[in-house]
Formats: sequence, structure tokens, C-alpha cells
Amino acid sequence: MKHRWSLLSAALILSALITGQSFSQQVSKAQIKIGFVPGPYIDEFKAGVEPELRKKGYSIRYFEFSTGLEANSAVFRDDIDANVMQHPVFLKSYNDRNNTDLAGIVDVPTPPMGLYSKKHPRNTPVKAGMTVAVPNDPVNLQRALWILRDLGWIEIKDNNPVDVTELDVIRNPSGIKLVPLENAQGPRALDDVDFVAIQGNFAIYSGLKLTDALALEKMTSPYRNVVAVRQGNSEKPWAKDIVVAYKSDTFRSAIRSNNFYDGFALPDYFN
Repeated sequence: MKHRWSLLSAALILSALITGQSFSQQVSKAQIKIGFVPGPYIDEFKAGVEPELRKKGYSIRYFEFSTGLEANSAVFRDDIDANVMQHPVFLKSYNDRNNTDLAGIVDVPTPPMGLYSKKHPRNTPVKAGMTVAVPNDPVNLQRALWILRDLGWIEIKDNNPVDVTELDVIRNPSGIKLVPLENAQGPRALDDVDFVAIQGNFAIYSGLKLTDALALEKMTSPYRNVVAVRQGNSEKPWAKDIVVAYKSDTFRSAIRSNNFYDGFALPDYFN
């Protein structure tokens, strides 16, 4: 009888060890694949989100894309689980154009678009013929036009963000010339034009500081960037854990303790 109990006990211990090993292997294989474009969002994630996810057993695999279109396509094809690089207005525009189902699950700290120049100091009087490079996609073009409007350089009419064009400028008393170009090319245009409206992530990636801007946009909630996933994945445990990690004390502390993020538009959960 003692021998039988010894064998049973050994079997139970072995089973527990095997079960524990199997669980450990499952946890270590819980991988989140997340994509970024050039900008500060990957550093934000590594500083304050990844540590919280690793505590829960996740491993993180990073993917970097040249454009937001590539990053969104990768999420929709399930090549990656999520991306961090766009605001809800752009996301809706992308979904409408491509018949996709991506959804934002949490806001992230976002640097505002700004007006920059290598040729003119702050408060330089604007003159006829001065060139201003602006994004060529409608949603971000509207943001650039709002900056110029707030400076008093132009007047624009209200329009749906996805339909905005240069024709929405109804008065241009300063006589500036708008030069549309691809969003990521803004920093490179600084040597060629008088002013450039540069999206915050591209400005920072190129070495510019928000404090270098001649003017910054008044960023509102729909233009803060989000973590985007497929709609059907938004309630999955890993997606909810990403949201919890962004809202954690670890993440808030990582952002608040680093002067690099001064001037960023912060989500409501920082309040």
C-alpha cells in the first residue's frame, strides 16, 4: 500500500510539474505584434507599456513601417495585432476608403502639428510669394490650414476633413503659396520653402523640437493618436491589457518624468 501511495504521489507531482511547465510555455508564447511609423510612439510604448505587458507574460514583437497606409494594411491582414500612429479622423477616413474595420482602443500622448522654418525667426511678417509646404492628404491638410488661419494668414471655409483641398482657402490676404507634399517629407522641405507644417511625430523623428515651432496647432481629442486594432479584436484579453498598460502608473510616470514629452497633448486618463 505504501508503495502504491508513493507511486501515486510521484505521479501527481510529475503531473503538476508538467502542467506548470505547459502553462509557462503558453504564457511565454503570448506574443503581441505591434507596428509603428517614424515618431515617438515606439519609445513611449517601450518605456511604459511593454513593462506592464511583460508582467502579465506577454512578449512583444515590434514592426516598423514607412507609412501609415502600410501599418494599417498590416493590421487588417492580421500580419500584426495593432499599430500606434494615427488619430481617429484619419482612421475613419482610411476605413471609409478601404472598407476596413480598424478601431481605436486607447488614446496615446501625441505631439501636435507645428509650423517650422529654417529661414525665418518667430514673428517674421509674412509676405506675398512666401511658400508654405502643407500635407497633401485632406485630413492633415485641414490641420495645417487651421494653423495658418489662427495666425491670420488665410481664411478657410468649413468642410468635411476627408474632402478638404487647397480650394477651401477663401481668402489669402498675405499672398502665401501653398506647396502640397507627402506628410513624411515635411522635414526635408525646410531647406526649400519658407515654412513647413509638419506633423508632430515626423518633426520629432527628424530632430526638431516642439519648442522650435513658430506655432503649434490647438490639438483637440479627435486628433490625438490611438492604438488601432481590428474591430473584432478590441475586446480580446490582449487588447484590454494594452489599454490597462497605457493607463497604468508605470506609463504615466514614464511620460511625466521625461522632459522629451513636454508639449505633447496628453490623454484624459493623465488627469
